[in-house]
Amino acid sequence: MSDTASRLAALAEDLTGVPLPLRVRAWDGSEAGPPGGDVPVLVVRHRRALRRLLWKPGELGLARGWVAGDLDVEGDLYDALDRIAGPVWEGPHTAPSVRDPRVREAAAELLRLAGPWPPPPPPAEEVRRRRGPLHTRGRDRRAISHHYDVGNAFYALVLGPSMVYSCAYWTEGGTLETAQHDKMELVCRKLGLKEGDRLLDVGCGWGSMALHAARHHGVTVVGVTLSTEQAGYARKRIADEGLADRIEIRVQDYRDVRDGPYDAISSIGMAEHVGAVAYRQYADTLYGLLKPGGRLLNHQISRRPEPDEGAYRVDPFIDAYVFPDGELAPVGRTTALLEEAGFEVRDLEALREHYALTLRRWVARLEDRWDEAVRLTSPARARVWRLYMAASAVSFERGRIGVNQILAVKTPAAGPGTGASGMPLRSRTWGGGVTA
Repeated sequence: MSDTASRLAALAEDLTGVPLPLRVRAWDGSEAGPPGGDVPVLVVRHRRALRRLLWKPGELGLARGWVAGDLDVEGDLYDALDRIAGPVWEGPHTAPSVRDPRVREAAAELLRLAGPWPPPPPPAEEVRRRRGPLHTRGRDRRAISHHYDVGNAFYALVLGPSMVYSCAYWTEGGTLETAQHDKMELVCRKLGLKEGDRLLDVGCGWGSMALHAARHHGVTVVGVTLSTEQAGYARKRIADEGLADRIEIRVQDYRDVRDGPYDAISSIGMAEHVGAVAYRQYADTLYGLLKPGGRLLNHQISRRPEPDEGAYRVDPFIDAYVFPDGELAPVGRTTALLEEAGFEVRDLEALREHYALTLRRWVARLEDRWDEAVRLTSPARARVWRLYMAASAVSFERGRIGVNQILAVKTPAAGPGTGASGMPLRSRTWGGGVTA
């Protein structure tokens, strides 16, 4: 076994304790690994990828190699990601100890293959300098800017005409645009919006939810975002539709909203940015902004509980390249915090499979218009998005993460009508139109 690819495959098994589930092709053209034309190929384009792994072992080193173009996958990317994180690698096995002579020998061999030092610098797209404690207003603003202020044209390419960057609500044979319309309509009906109501849309994105609620349900809307690019885009859309008298878009932290009470609040795909240290404040703030009987629709990605919650760590690739400082929480913890703030949780709907379908559509749009995406951003940024969306789709499909719509009510606690939620006895049709 003298060719480079075979050596790499053997080293991967020595260092991880499991066989590499992909074929591997090295920079010298050699190839090794499981046979079969349908097996994806991990392409190590440059020995520089090994230096990245030696300097940052694990997911972050692999991510740096991918973003820089030193690593690639030929074949089905979803299948490759599923194999890497699938049952073979997730199953019970004991990782070799660093004291194992075979592991030490493998590490030395990897060092010889990696070539001359020093290690290459991280790609420019990686977030490195972070100032201040977690989830202060300034740090949150910078984190949001990193993710969202990468160009509205790029987001339009990925998201399509709906410009909705959250899980769609799918029916058989639906398009991305109809599925996003149905998701927004579902939110509006769960909130019970009616003519004259006042809606706060927290994390309003490019204004799609605000436009839908004002256009179809006759409400007035305040939308808040920390992204200046999103706000500018949303305001233009609103002006073009002649709804500037009904919708106000602010570049504002939700913690600084002072003009309640609102009849309803929507928070769609925003709470993942809040973080554990600030989540109770988030829940308290939204509770305080609602009138008695007002409803909150909290649409949020969740994760499985950890045996030791103190051991939870943010995914290093996502944290470094996609959502700096983003955090996921188990849905049970989220509902508990909402209840601790005073909300009565009335409904929870899991949409895990819907998000996997949505992500696959976004990936397809990105791949179909790859050259344009690269022109609008950079080759590295486009690679970040392709990997993160495809990997997220696999995670939703395998049930590692989920997404839930939590409907909560500020049930009056004192005075006339104490305990009256204002909810219908049976609500799963949400007033007609969209059935959950």
